[in-house]
Amino acid sequence: MLTQIKGLHHVTSMAKDARTNNAFFTQKLGLRRVKQTVNFDAPDVYHLYYADEFGTPGSVMTYFPFPNIGQGRPGVGEVGTTVFSVPEGTLDFWQQRFAEQGVRVLGREESFGEKRLTFAGPDGDGFALVEAKDDARAPWSKADVAADEAIRGFHSVSLRLRDGGATEELLKFMGYKEIDRAGNVRRLAIEGGNGADLVDIETLPGAASANLGAGSVHHVAFAVEDRARQLEVRKALMDTGYQVTPVIDRDYFWAIYFRTPGGVLFEVSTNEPGFDRDEDTAHLGEVLKLPKQHEHLRPYLEQHLQPLSA
Repeated sequence: MLTQIKGLHHVTSMAKDARTNNAFFTQKLGLRRVKQTVNFDAPDVYHLYYADEFGTPGSVMTYFPFPNIGQGRPGVGEVGTTVFSVPEGTLDFWQQRFAEQGVRVLGREESFGEKRLTFAGPDGDGFALVEAKDDARAPWSKADVAADEAIRGFHSVSLRLRDGGATEELLKFMGYKEIDRAGNVRRLAIEGGNGADLVDIETLPGAASANLGAGSVHHVAFAVEDRARQLEVRKALMDTGYQVTPVIDRDYFWAIYFRTPGGVLFEVSTNEPGFDRDEDTAHLGEVLKLPKQHEHLRPYLEQHLQPLSA
């Protein structure tokens, strides 16, 4: 069993409209945009990052907004719900806020002893807020959501799988342990993690496969402290039979990728160097930052990328 993984690092999803996506996360959810850059493989498309004040691993939601992308179709083989942590007693505040902001609320429920508010993103993305006990992580407090109610970071992700057995074994190899189960959902946790410690596996044997598109999660990333630990994880996964990419420099972290038995794309990302490597913390996400290999495209991109505010 690996010990290097410390919980979630980031979740990356697909969107249709960059401006709508930016407004949803910065204005409606009250997160900070900590980076505006571009997709390394398609530099005419933004890569937008939303998080706490510093872009702390375990709080980072990222998006590729492709203007001509089709709508995603929910199903098995994907992350079904991305769940954020909020303080106890705040779901009434969030439900009222969502009603005022035009966010589609799907329901209130209780799961694994925690109160939960499920809601949809602008592309039908599956989200939930969970009242989490004793989450001491500091929120981004300069939005119009007070610190007493603000999102702390990720709580968990829920994987929708036709057969969860092999993926559960993979997660246990990665250091997770099953801590609870309810119906067709098994909950796994990293002990002593970074606060974004939970993964739920929802087994749906008869469900259709997901179709990637707007509103879909592209991949979920797990956090390791540094490159040395990442290489240890990569070797262990490859020794177990997984096909893992070489280490890729993503400017703000180093990444490796591999496909899980259930079809979900996993990434393992380093906490280093962080989002302040090319911007002062006080001004994260304010200007377009480009990977060095795409810097020559700046004049074109600044003219053709959609402005994030009207």
